[in-house]
Amino acid sequence: MDYSTDHSAHAEAIADLFTATFTASEGAEEGALIGDLTRRLLAETHAADLRVFTAWEDGALVGGILFTRLTFENETRTVFMLAPVAVATTWQGKGIGQKLIAYGLDTLRKEGVDIAVTYGDPAFYGRLGFKPVTETEVPAPHNLQHPEGWLGQSLTKGPLVPLRGPVRCVGAFDDPAYW
Repeated sequence: MDYSTDHSAHAEAIADLFTATFTASEGAEEGALIGDLTRRLLAETHAADLRVFTAWEDGALVGGILFTRLTFENETRTVFMLAPVAVATTWQGKGIGQKLIAYGLDTLRKEGVDIAVTYGDPAFYGRLGFKPVTETEVPAPHNLQHPEGWLGQSLTKGPLVPLRGPVRCVGAFDDPAYW
């Protein structure tokens, strides 16, 4: 398995992976929504606010994750949000997503990022060091439809919470449909 951070030449393949993966698991509407989100994140997000990690096997894209910056108005710590995450359906269940996320978190840690948050399944992300947080501890950019899925972890020896808002996400995520 090869991991890459170079996404510029593969933006459409990455977006297609997210579309196909979410269509298979959540249906065509969700697949289209997440595929469009991925395209927008890759095309519109400033490089300083975006980290993309992909997994490849024999030249085929098998997984991808994106991290985008969350900016807290009254906070000096650097925070990135993990979302979305996709592994090709034929490659699921082999630990690729977990290894790719661990690789991404380790890279962010080495860059000096203080905190990572995500919005997803606590059972899955809990295996990767994420812990449930409240919106009081870590404000979200929009009201959460599933607050139990708001998770975070410190990437340093510093505290995870509280983070002082208000908070702003990158433009592509600034839509209540994702929250």
